[in-house]
Amino acid sequence: MICHVNYPYLTFTIEKEETILSFLERFHVSKKMIHLFKQYKNVLLNDVYQSFDTMMHRDDYLSIKGYQEDDHLYAPVYGDLCVIYEDDFICIVDKPPFINVYPDHPDKTDSLSNIVSYYYKKNRYNIPVRYIHRLDYETTGLVLFVKCAFLQPYFDYMLSNKTIHRNYLAIVEGIINNKTYKQINAPISKDRHHSAKMRVGKNGVPASTLYKCLKHNKSRSLIECQLLTGRKHQIRVHLSYLNHPIVSDQLYGTRDQSLSHLALHGYKLTFYHPVFEKEIVITCDIPAQMLALTNDMS
Repeated sequence: MICHVNYPYLTFTIEKEETILSFLERFHVSKKMIHLFKQYKNVLLNDVYQSFDTMMHRDDYLSIKGYQEDDHLYAPVYGDLCVIYEDDFICIVDKPPFINVYPDHPDKTDSLSNIVSYYYKKNRYNIPVRYIHRLDYETTGLVLFVKCAFLQPYFDYMLSNKTIHRNYLAIVEGIINNKTYKQINAPISKDRHHSAKMRVGKNGVPASTLYKCLKHNKSRSLIECQLLTGRKHQIRVHLSYLNHPIVSDQLYGTRDQSLSHLALHGYKLTFYHPVFEKEIVITCDIPAQMLALTNDMS
């Protein structure tokens, strides 16, 4: 797919016959977005506004106002930001521990989204900050932000349909021997006795996690996990349920003096890029404190 960016417009070179509406629907845009496109005439075919049932032909060009201006939802705040991957449409960063993806109160500005907002401002991106998924406060690893508002529904759709694959590394207590994936299917609900915790319970929502052992020593294992659903604290709850709590997880296990944060790292994202029309695989290194705990593993 050939796409040129001339902020705030995206211009696509049409490769096959289809209507304007069918092209937009392939990106899973909402009825509301389509209505606004029509209302403000923000979609042009060969520089002319046309009815959305107009048939397009090969080598036509469709211009879409695909970027929105910054809505200032997250005040820009300086902070160290490790950008792992970026193009005109998305930005993927490596989240450190002890920071929320978004503020837990409207008056707070201590989140990853605030730092991303500063990064956008420094680079003169006049766009809103929009994350696609979240990580827990102490969890490290990859977080995907969408820069182009036109593509946000597509990434939301992929997340809800489990086609954004999120892989994690975790160090757990005890020895796990399986070198191929096993699946945990255990419903998760709120813990009635602890407001901050979740638990496995028969009346919870379905939750599935794949896990396998990469290596271990005499007391701990380094495992890889893949989320098949996205419940709150899912990996932490499932591993605790198996009696293999994550190292230094004081909510579902115990805090360990050798590690200041829980040993869970979102190290890989795999997804299909809707503009580049290819699979993208992004990885980031395990934090140094976690890595040190694996030195004697085999």
